[in-house]
Amino acid sequence: MNQDRRDRLRDAAVAVLAESGGRGLTHRAVDAAADVPTGTAKNYFPTRDALLRAVAERCLEQYRALAASLAGDGPGPADADGLAAMLAGLLRDVAGPGRPRVLAYLELQTEGTRRPWLAALLDPIAAADFAAHANLLRAAGLPAGAERARALTLALHGAVPHLLTGAPATLAAAGLDDLDRFARGLLAAVRPEEDR
Repeated sequence: MNQDRRDRLRDAAVAVLAESGGRGLTHRAVDAAADVPTGTAKNYFPTRDALLRAVAERCLEQYRALAASLAGDGPGPADADGLAAMLAGLLRDVAGPGRPRVLAYLELQTEGTRRPWLAALLDPIAAADFAAHANLLRAAGLPAGAERARALTLALHGAVPHLLTGAPATLAAAGLDDLDRFARGLLAAVRPEEDR
């Protein structure tokens, strides 16, 4: 199989799922979005479940590439300011160029409520964020206990739907109208008082 065409189809499937939701994700829609002959997506991903799996895998690849580029070489930012900048960058990506990927991922989570195999595929992806954030806290020289990593991860995950919706009053109320300030405040909130 042609890997370039496969990636093009997977990217098109991410875009279709983000734009049209679960009901709109069809082989024909993916073919149209990828500008390939009808039937091409079905040749690469014969079933709808195979198409959903391809989207999940592509979303994970894109997320890992973004996180690696923001972290730079090594385990991650070496201090709280660097980590805050990285987190703000991740959130900017959610509201900007990464929006289709994140919308597609949220659609996959919804599909996972009806497809246990998909929920099982997505589970390690989401669960990995908790360990990754603990490692980032540690690399930045911040306390990295399980409770702090959970608080950081859940706060970031909770911010995502608000960023995707983009409602100005909600963004302001949540402090998401200034992502740098939000990220610094979030890190301050997960640090014990004596470490500030």
